[in-house]
Amino acid sequence: MKKIKASNQKEIDDIELTQDFDKSTGINWYPGHMARAIREIKEKLSGVDIVFEIRDARAPLASGNASLENLLRQKSRLILLNKVNLAYNNSISKWEKWFEAQGVPFLFIDCFDKGAMKKVMIKARAIVAQKRKESSPDGQVTKTKMRLMIIGLPNTGKSTIINQLAGRNATKIADKPGQTQVQQLIVIDKDLDLIDTPGVMPISVAKEEHGLWLSALNAIPDDVVGEERPACYLLNYFQNLANKEFIEKYNFEPSELKSLSTDEMLLKIATRRGCIKQQGKPDLERVYKLILNDFRQGELGKCCFGEPPTDG
Repeated sequence: MKKIKASNQKEIDDIELTQDFDKSTGINWYPGHMARAIREIKEKLSGVDIVFEIRDARAPLASGNASLENLLRQKSRLILLNKVNLAYNNSISKWEKWFEAQGVPFLFIDCFDKGAMKKVMIKARAIVAQKRKESSPDGQVTKTKMRLMIIGLPNTGKSTIINQLAGRNATKIADKPGQTQVQQLIVIDKDLDLIDTPGVMPISVAKEEHGLWLSALNAIPDDVVGEERPACYLLNYFQNLANKEFIEKYNFEPSELKSLSTDEMLLKIATRRGCIKQQGKPDLERVYKLILNDFRQGELGKCCFGEPPTDG
């Protein structure tokens, strides 16, 4: 297994397959098809009018990819923060102000909302039209056809967004991260071509907590990190949030919730959800899976991991 150093990003073209968990720096997962995907993105980027970068609205910064920043710096880009219907509203307002200050076009969206997807295309076409106007010697633009590229971490909703834009099942949707491993060109209509790319992780996830966020969001496969740590992280997160959905899902008493240890919460969930082995022992592996599945189905309530940076 080859170890990747986070500081070696300029050598990204030479990175080979790796899957690693480094306790000192966090949780990293960077299989070889992702390195190939980066090379292919670089090869195709010059022929693209705009890039849609798909992120998860529940982790607006951690679900981005700093490894691609320099690559995309001179390219028209629209950041789409998907699954906003699952994100905590108060936090989203803060993030909107932060993204506005960065000067990169963005939209918080629910990709199943057809009205939201129309807004996406209106904004994208306006960005491309303005860029073409600025690039034209006489300011006149006659070209209408647009080619866009979609990038993002695994399981941020890229395939669903493509299918919504195409109005058909143009690409396969998979629950397990890393299933899309090759680029494909999709003709949406006579005025729009789309390049779908495999989900690409950062070369390194610097903070262990960020790795747990991405694991909980299913951007990193469960077999890389295991299910215990992200499941327990979610328990502690929602315990502090003490939201109605979480309390009702696991039948906690609101008055007792804050005083429970993680082990006590796990035991109560195991008992109340029938995750019991022979001799009455709790089946914790089932409980971990249950918590992750409940979270990924949106049944524990809205959340938002992390606050906007305060240093610009």
